[in-house]
Parts: sequence; C-alpha cells; structure tokens
Amino acid sequence: MSKFVHKPKGQNGKVKPSASKPSASKPSASKPSASVDPVTPVESTISSPQAENDWSNAQGSTRDNPRGNGRAVSPTNGNANGNTKGKTNGSTAPAAIAKNGGSVPTGATVSKTVPKIVPIGNETGKSTVKSTVQPTAAVKPAAQSTATSTPLQEETKAENAKAGKKRKPLYRRPWLWALLIAAAGLGSGAAYGYKVLQDVEAQLPESVEGVLNYTRGETMTVKASDGTVLQEIGPVAHEKLEMGKIPNLVVQAFIASEDRRFLDHEGVDYQGIARATVANLRAGRVVEGGSTITQQLSRIVYLNNDKELWRKLKEIRLAQKVEDVYDKERILERYLNLVYLGSGAYGVADAAWVYFGKSVDKLELGEVATLAGIAPAPSLYSPIENEEAAKERRNTVLERMRDEGFISPGQAAIAITAPLDLNPQQPKRLNRKVPYFTDYVQKQIPNLVSPEKIAEGGLTIETTINLKWQQAAEDAVAKAVVRYGSSQKFSQASLTAIDPRTGAIKAMVGGDDYFNKEKNGQFNRVTQAKRQPGSTFKTLVYSTAIAAGFSPYKSLRDAPLVVDGYEPKNYSKGYRGNVSMRDALTYSMNIPAVKTLIDVGWNPIVKLAKGMGIASELKPTYSLALGASEVTLLELTSAYGTLANKGLHADAHGIARILDREGNVVYEAKKDPERAIDENSAAIMTWMLQSVVNSGTGTAAKLNRPVAGKTGTSDDYRDLWFVGYIPQVVAGVWLGNDDNTSTKGASSTAAAVWKDFMQRVTEEVPREDFPQRPKLDGREATIAAEPLKPKQNYYKAIPAGQNLAVQSQPRRSSTSRRQTTTRRRTTTTTTRRTATPAPRRSGSPRNVQKPRNPSKPVVRRSTPAPRPAARPAPRPAPRPAARPAPRPRVATPAPRPAPAPARPTTPQVSKPAPSAAPPSVTKPPK
Repeated sequence: MSKFVHKPKGQNGKVKPSASKPSASKPSASKPSASVDPVTPVESTISSPQAENDWSNAQGSTRDNPRGNGRAVSPTNGNANGNTKGKTNGSTAPAAIAKNGGSVPTGATVSKTVPKIVPIGNETGKSTVKSTVQPTAAVKPAAQSTATSTPLQEETKAENAKAGKKRKPLYRRPWLWALLIAAAGLGSGAAYGYKVLQDVEAQLPESVEGVLNYTRGETMTVKASDGTVLQEIGPVAHEKLEMGKIPNLVVQAFIASEDRRFLDHEGVDYQGIARATVANLRAGRVVEGGSTITQQLSRIVYLNNDKELWRKLKEIRLAQKVEDVYDKERILERYLNLVYLGSGAYGVADAAWVYFGKSVDKLELGEVATLAGIAPAPSLYSPIENEEAAKERRNTVLERMRDEGFISPGQAAIAITAPLDLNPQQPKRLNRKVPYFTDYVQKQIPNLVSPEKIAEGGLTIETTINLKWQQAAEDAVAKAVVRYGSSQKFSQASLTAIDPRTGAIKAMVGGDDYFNKEKNGQFNRVTQAKRQPGSTFKTLVYSTAIAAGFSPYKSLRDAPLVVDGYEPKNYSKGYRGNVSMRDALTYSMNIPAVKTLIDVGWNPIVKLAKGMGIASELKPTYSLALGASEVTLLELTSAYGTLANKGLHADAHGIARILDREGNVVYEAKKDPERAIDENSAAIMTWMLQSVVNSGTGTAAKLNRPVAGKTGTSDDYRDLWFVGYIPQVVAGVWLGNDDNTSTKGASSTAAAVWKDFMQRVTEEVPREDFPQRPKLDGREATIAAEPLKPKQNYYKAIPAGQNLAVQSQPRRSSTSRRQTTTRRRTTTTTTRRTATPAPRRSGSPRNVQKPRNPSKPVVRRSTPAPRPAARPAPRPAPRPAARPAPRPRVATPAPRPAPAPARPTTPQVSKPAPSAAPPSVTKPPK
C-alpha cells in the first residue's frame, strides 16, 4: 500500500539525474543544485557511519513500513509538494540529500531499494540501485533552514501519521470483525427463524374450518327426539346467537375493550402489540394485552393459554389464516359465542343470564361494559367473585368506548356512577329436563363411543324421548304417590314407555322426585331397582308353553300342590279345581303356573325370557314361575313389547344416534328387531292377555280400545306391578318402597296409574287392533319343551271352604224341567259374579262355547252338554216383558202365568268372584 504526498510546483514527479554520470572507477565532481527533487522513501544501506548519520538527518519523518520489513525514509525539504517515482531500470540516482548543510562522505556506497509507486491498493514494485558517491564540494545550507521542524513538516508528519493509520490490515480492523459477527448472527437468525416458521406451520391445521363447528373438549349436548336440548355436559355455550341478534352496543364494547383496530388489521395488530409493550413496561407488569379478537378466537379453538413463545407464534399464524378465510362479522360472531366470561358462562348470551338474569338484548350500557371487561381475566373480573375489580374494569371499558366515539361523555359518566346491579342465576346449561332419562343416557355413552371421541368433545346425543309422553308419565307418577301413597303405604313409583316396534324409550320416570335427597331421588327405579316381578312373569311362562304347542284351553288343576317340598299358594287362599290355561292367566292363579313350568321346563323359559329382553339372572327354581327372580321394570316392559310387536324383539334403547363435532354419525341404534317367539304364539298370548284387562285382574287398565296386559304382586305386597300394551306403545308401572317393606295396596292401583298415563298418550296415537287369534288346530311347536321330573310331585285335596269352583256353581230353579230348559236357553248362567265355572274334564275346545268377541273370556256351561239340536244362548238376556208366557199343557179358562224369571241382568261370568283375589284387586282405587 502506498501513501500519496504533495508534489512541488513545476515538478512532474520524476527524479532528475546528476550533471555528470556516476562512475565507480572514475569519480567526478558533482555540481550542487539549489533544489533537489523529492524522492520516494527508500531503504538504504550506508557504508560508513558518517554517511548513515547524515542520511538519517536528512529524513523528514520516520514511520512504520506498511509491509513490516524495515523503516521507510521520506526525505523532505521545504519546497516539496509532490511525489517522485524511483527508477527501476538500474540507473544511478543521487546518493544522498544534504540536510541543513550536511554532506555525504566521498566513496560511500549506498544500496537502496526504491519502491514502485502505484495508486493505493496496488502492490509496490521494488528495484535496487547501487551507486558510488563521488567527492563533492560542500552544499550550502538553505537560508530558511533551522534546527526545528517547520509548520509544513509538522503538517506533513500529521498527514503521514493519519495515512499510516488507515493502512492497517483488514484483519486488524475491529469494525470489520463486528460487521462479520453481525452478518453471521443475522444469517444464523434468519435460518433459525425460517426453520421455526416451518415447524410452526407444520403443527397448524391445514384448514381453519374448525372455527365454525368448534366445541370444547369433553362436551356433549343431549337432545330429545324433537331436537329440544335436554342437557348440556361440560364447558359448552348453552345459547348461540347469530350476528344479527347481537346488539350493536355489545359489539362496540368488546371492540373497544379487546381490539380497537379490529376492523383495520388482518389478524395481527402490530401497533397494538407495540402499544401494549410500552404500557406494560411503564407499569412494570402486564396491564394490557396485544392479542386481537381474531388471535383470541384462534387460541380458543386450536390452542391453550400457555405463556410460551411457540404458542404465540402459532396464534399469530392461525389468526392470519382465519382472516384469509372468514370475514369480520363471522369472526366476531364466533368469538362472542365462545368467549369464556367467568362463573360458568360461555358466550355473551349465557353471561347476560348468569350475571343479570336477562337476555342479551335487554342489557343496559353499564351491564354491557361489565361483560366486555370480564374477557381478559374471567376469574379476576367476574362480578360475582370480585365486585370491586369488576366495577373498576367496567369503568375502564366505558372510558375506552367514549374515547373511540361509541358513546358520548355524558353516557359514560352516568354509567360509571351507576351500581353493578347484579341478579345472579344458575347457568342454563346446568338446567336439564328428564333427569332420570339423561342420567341413563350418560351411562350408555361410554359403551357406544370411544374414549378419544369423548375427550375430543362436541358430541351430540340424539335420544328417543318424547317430551309429551314424558310429561304425561311424570304427572301420572306424581299423582299416584299423592293420591294412593299414604293410604296404601308406598312411597315411590316408576313408569316407562317403549315403542315396541323399534325399542325406543319414549318416557322414563325413575321416581317421585329426582331432586329429593331424603327420598333417594336420584336412584332410577326403572333401570337400577331389581325387584320380584310377581305374577307379571307368568306371561313369559305361558308364552313358552304356547310356543311349545300347548293349547290355551289345556286343562290345569288348581289345587294344593307339593313338588319336591315346595308348596305354592294362591293369593286368594282358595282353589278352583280344573281350569284352562287362559283362565289361569286371566285370574292370576299360582298353582297352574307352577304346573306349567314343570311341564315345559325352566330351561326353555329362561331362554325365551332372555330373547324377549330379560337381562337379569333367572334362577332355575319352581318359584321362577311366580316371579321370584328379580328383574328391572325396563327389562320387563321390553319383554312385553316383544308380544306387542308380533314376536319380534327390539332392544330397549334411549340413544338413537351420536354425532361428532363435525356432524358425522359415530353411532346409530340397531333398527332391525330379531325374532324371539313365533308370530302365532305372540298373537295367542296377546289374546289371552286381553282377557286379563277385560275380565280379570287388570280391569282398572281398560281404555276405549283393545288393551293387553298383566298385573303382578310379590310376596306380602312388597311390589305392585302392571305392564300393558296397545300395538304402538308398551308401558310398565311399579309401586313400592325402596326399603322393600310391605304395602297395603294392590296391583290394580298400578293398573290405574297405567291407564292415567295411557289416556293422555292415546290422544295422539290412532286406534289400532291387535292381530286376530290364529287357529289353534294343527299348530306346530316352535320351542322344544323340556319337562321336569320332580322326585316328589302330587296334589292334595282341596280343603273344605276353599273350593271356589263349588261356590261359583249356578243356582238351579225349582220349576219344571221344561222351564229350566227354557231358562237355560235365554241366559247362559244365573251365577252371581262367578269368576269362571269349572270346565269339562276334557278341556277340549270343542266343548267350549266361544263368544263372538274373542277378547272376552270363554264361557263354559256348568250343566251337562245340551243336545246337538240345542242352539247356544244368545249373548244379551231378553227382557221379561218381551217373553210370552209358555203354552200350558192342559187347557184352562185362564192361562197359567209364567214363573218369574231370573233377574234380567247381563251375565257376570266375566268378572271374578270376591274370593278369587284380594278385595283390593277387583276394586279400582279411589
């Protein structure tokens, strides 16, 4: 590197040679000149000490050699103002320049290296010139020369020093290293930042459509069959508003409080971030956030509240993507419906109810500002939790609304001075309808949906409940406990109704009062209480027998029975002798039911019961026929529904479908029922059960349409049952006490409760008849009987006074045989409230007088069979006035008057005798 110096005037920078050519062998005198051209710095070797001293005195200044190879000498005089290039072709140069009158010794040989002067930045070439200094005369010193440096020399020295400083090597420049470090840092930071952005982008969802269908984790919404919300589970917003239904004042309050530039930015407000940063630094704590409403919505839907840089980067990127897809209105609508506002309130609609007990359109200015002020810290600014902090925050929001021009200063001042005026309410999402049913549904969900889906949240549970039927069921149960509970000594009641064709549960009331803890209100007696079904289980015993090919007219003996030490008893304490299977069911006789179980076997009965819907354990004992094994009301009702559905069983269920947060079906109830019993056997059983309602123990359940059903009572009247059905609905009722104590009621009370419910249900259900009873001749068995072989099995004689068949024999008239015959033709019997006459021994259907109405019980003659020519008596009894007097055998002046006929009443053979059952069975409850 070379340094530029000043050139003297008139010089061109070249070195002028001497007047005489130097020679090494022949020295010649040199003519001194008044001035000498300045020369470039040279590196010289002086042969004598004196010459070295003189040369040293001639130096203008001394500085470091830029190349680090010695000292550079720059002789300078007072006229120097230019640069002199040294020759590189080996020519002789002046040996020395006298300074202050000094001289160079003769004969001194100077070996000097003259650098080649090139512009700054180029290398300097060097050439070596060797010359012999000849003896010369002394040089006159300049007049102006002095022993001290001149101003020009000082200036030159300063310039030389400055120039020397600039010539430091690049690796010794600190600023260069700083620049390199900064560049490396920026490059590394850029590379790392790019990698971070790539990682963040990879963790974000490809689509932001979840903003529209988002629901929080582990949330469920349970709906009725008509779409009515029954219950909301988890942190879900109960009421969602469209943007058009949200008051403008609410929108302005949240914009002023949370995002003043919401309408201007594209998801991220960089000015807001800077403003919040400054405010927080001044306060020394976090007093203002920089997140926009779009960022908050993105955090609610996709992220959490962790205070991490990664989360913030994701939030920013998601907000940008959301703004790219949705307009401001949709973003604000979703935010106002999802934002958590403390005290269990999600969304502005829920918060308006929770804090002020009113809808959002009824809120006043101060109340709106209170809600908007809660959003930054719900736990801190909830007015229920911290009224003073909430009021202070409300005032801040009002001031911001004033500053943004949303309200006038006067409005702000009035609202600031107003009290909060809270009216706290329970969140609506915690209110639920049909709690017994929704509890049952919640317990079913884990069996139908994976834990991952449940944790994801947003499930919609579409149930089968019919709210009109449910209301009728709740009313019927409540009235039963109030009307009959105290007098008949029972404290609880339950009812359920099912669509037998689909298995859909339409109503479920598990107790008198769900919210009464003293009465164990939350215990569901439809699904959780296992009780002895009593005589209602006989329907399953006889169904097995009919399917095994037995005739409903099969003769069974009703008399004291002993089988392997077990002695069943009738509730009536009496016996009827030989009865048909149909009559045994109609009047709920116990002995014939046990005998039928022995003839069929308990294995076929248990198998059929399972197929019809009984899930509880059924123990193979003789008492099984009388309902000794415990079952639930839901199971028993579902089993009867199989008969109502012509032998097809549909599993009872309360959930129709389950949808995930995106509306996809993740579960759907099975719709195809399975055959449990053949259709003909089901039709015969329905025909037999109709007689129970029409003329047996279930007359309290009569409707203005065909009804089939069965009553039941367990030991000591602990449980009172009735399960009945029409073709479209099957319902079951249970009455009793949770502690299993005895009642003083009767199963007819349960039948009356069933009727109370069904009368309201049938208002919207059209009348439909049951299938006709099939022919009984030539039927084939569909179930193989497995008769039991008891070690001990015999009947005892009927004790005196307990033979109900004798007590119900018809009265004979004391008139002539002809008159008796005539009377027999006009009226079937003259028995008084006879339960059923004793059938003929054969029990054959050929000897049974069939009524015109198949729903009524069969009427048998109590006298010997009539002659073939005799016609059966007409159903209605003729009036006495219409009967002519019989022709007398002997002509007399006056005809002999006819004997007084029996009282012309409708035959009472369809009603049980008072001793056929406990007195309360035949009497409907008051």
